[in-house]
Amino acid sequence: MTTEAPLAPPAPGRIVLLTASHRVAPGLLSWPAWETLRSADRVLCADAGHPQLPYLYEAGVRVEQVVPVAEELVAYCAEGGRTVVVLPSSEGSGEGDARLTDGLARLAGSNRVQMPDLELLPGSYDLPGARLLDLVQVMDRIRRECPWSSQQTHKGLAKYGIEEAYELVEAIEAGDRAELREELGDVLLQVIFHARIAEDASGEDDSGEEPFSIDDVAATLIDKLIHRHPHVFGDETAETPADVKATWLRTKAVEKQRTSVTEGIPLTQPALALAAKLSSRVRSGGLSVPLPAGDGLGHELLALAARAEAEGVDPETALREVARAYRDAILAVESA
Repeated sequence: MTTEAPLAPPAPGRIVLLTASHRVAPGLLSWPAWETLRSADRVLCADAGHPQLPYLYEAGVRVEQVVPVAEELVAYCAEGGRTVVVLPSSEGSGEGDARLTDGLARLAGSNRVQMPDLELLPGSYDLPGARLLDLVQVMDRIRRECPWSSQQTHKGLAKYGIEEAYELVEAIEAGDRAELREELGDVLLQVIFHARIAEDASGEDDSGEEPFSIDDVAATLIDKLIHRHPHVFGDETAETPADVKATWLRTKAVEKQRTSVTEGIPLTQPALALAAKLSSRVRSGGLSVPLPAGDGLGHELLALAARAEAEGVDPETALREVARAYRDAILAVESA
């Protein structure tokens, strides 16, 4: 007498929601995504203008342009363990997408039907920095359509760059990470905004120079970083931070071909920072330049700034710390 093995339960089938980043060119899908598309029993897409459709048709994938219904897909998948791939709308927020996901969740929670395997399959991923592309697009639209932003110039925005830089330093010194994140964004806005103005190269900002874009800004920065880090991108070695700084200064000197160590120092920066920067350039340049003689308060401040720089202390930071303590003491007296 032989006993027959019990029949295996039928495969529940599979519903695959295939997503893709709009920041990645259509058709550049992962290999698992292409394998799933080619082997699926049905591929559905309610969005007739979905950017992936031309590439799927070219690859021989048959796509049904219908609005997927949860009950129908579950019943279809139950017949022989079929696989259905659904492409959400290109914006990722279509009404049909919401109805489908809500319907599947409702059926799964009812415990009245055998649910197929539900899978979210990313067909393409955002690379690091992808949201910067969105930022460029948003800035471009604001520049075109906002009455205030469309009239701004480099000179008109200059004061905001200074303000945002100070607010960033404030967030760093306060140790407030939430504020730091916001202030970094505000500084980035200044970069994006100025680059967008330079792309127009019109009005008072047109100095007869060629316009440039944020891509040109990034390209210049990339070239600079690679050139000044030969220990990372080249054959040189740097074992300590001091080695790195020496390499940076050496390559920078070759790039700038400056005739004086004072070149490139903005004279409009805060006076203490200016004094410390001049002292730093003198020391790193191997020069011996005595401080100006005199007994005025300015001479004393210059000597203190030079001393702070020589001791590795930022005089601006040091003075701000003490000024904050003084502010707290004032508030304490006022509250009493």
